Amino acid sequence: MKAVRVVNSLGFHIFIVVFSIVADQLTKLWAVARFTNEFGGRNGDVIPVLGSLVQFQLVFNKGAAFSSRPQDLMPFLPPTVFFILISVVATVVLFWFYKSIDKRDYLSRLGVVMILGGAIGNFIDRMRLQMVVDFIDCDFPDFIMTRFPTFNVADSFVTVGVAIVILSPFVLKKVHEQIKEERKQKNEEQTTNN
Repeated sequence: MKAVRVVNSLGFHIFIVVFSIVADQLTKLWAVARFTNEFGGRNGDVIPVLGSLVQFQLVFNKGAAFSSRPQDLMPFLPPTVFFILISVVATVVLFWFYKSIDKRDYLSRLGVVMILGGAIGNFIDRMRLQMVVDFIDCDFPDFIMTRFPTFNVADSFVTVGVAIVILSPFVLKKVHEQIKEERKQKNEEQTTNN
C-alpha cells in the first residue's frame, strides 16, 4: 500500500514529468552530437544495439506523429503555429483528464503523467529546432511493415503511458467497478433530488 501511495503522489508525478523531459532531451543531445558531422549534417552512422533488430541512427522528423505533415491537415496554418495549438490543447486535455481520474486509479494517473512528459519533450524540440530528433530504430515483423518508424525517449513515454491507461481497467478491475458503482449511485441520488 505504501508503494501505491508513493506512485500516486503529486511529488512522484512531478518527478516522472521532469525525469521524462530530462532523459528525452539528454538522449537527443547525445544523438545529435554522435550522429552529425562538423558541418551539422547527418554522418550516416548506425550503431547496432541488438544487431539489426534495434539500432541507433539519427532522423529529423519535421512532421507530426509517424512523419505526417500538418500542412496536409490544416494548410492555412504554419507548422509552428499548428504544433503550438495542438500542444496547448493536448496539455489542457491531459491536465483535465488527470484531475478527473479518481485517486484510487493510480495507474491511469501515472499513464497520463507519462504521456504529458513525453509530449512536452517533443514540444521542446519543435520550438527549439522546428523538428523532432528521433534516433531509436527497431525492426518489425515484415508482414506488418519493413521497419517501425524511428522514435525517441519522449515517444516511448507517450506509448507506455497510453498502454498503462488502456490496461488500468483490467489490472485494477475491482477499483474501476467500485468507482463506476459510486458514480452510478451519485447520479441516481441527484436524479431523485431533482
